[in-house]
Amino acid sequence: MNVKTKIIVLHMKEIIYTAIFTLLTLLLIVLAVVMFLPEKKSSSTNTKQNYVPGVYTASVTLNNTDLEVEVAVDESHINSIRFTNLNESVTTMFPLIQPAIEDIAEQIYEKQSLDEISLSKETPYTSKVILDTITKAIKKAAVK
Repeated sequence: MNVKTKIIVLHMKEIIYTAIFTLLTLLLIVLAVVMFLPEKKSSSTNTKQNYVPGVYTASVTLNNTDLEVEVAVDESHINSIRFTNLNESVTTMFPLIQPAIEDIAEQIYEKQSLDEISLSKETPYTSKVILDTITKAIKKAAVK
């Protein structure tokens, strides 16, 4: 019997590099699978229809001037809130009205609800009037 014994010499450095590259390859494959698989819709998301899509307005009177608050909604989200006829005379008489509506609108965009909206300490009364006007417009948009 003529059996030739083969001896393989492996350096420890080569084994470590191979193990690291194998782990990095597996990590890359797992990352690619996680990134490119379609997301499952969770049952906790609000998919029911809350609003009739459209733009709704409500008015508020400040110093004998009617201001229209415009609220744009789609089926389940409040998309924008703004004053439609805010002119320079009103902003001169009420300089904090624009920051107040921007603050309230930002909170509503985040929560998608009118509950637990914190009113500004600088303009509590103006903020309350604006919030009441927004509530009127949202009630017009609500699904009955």
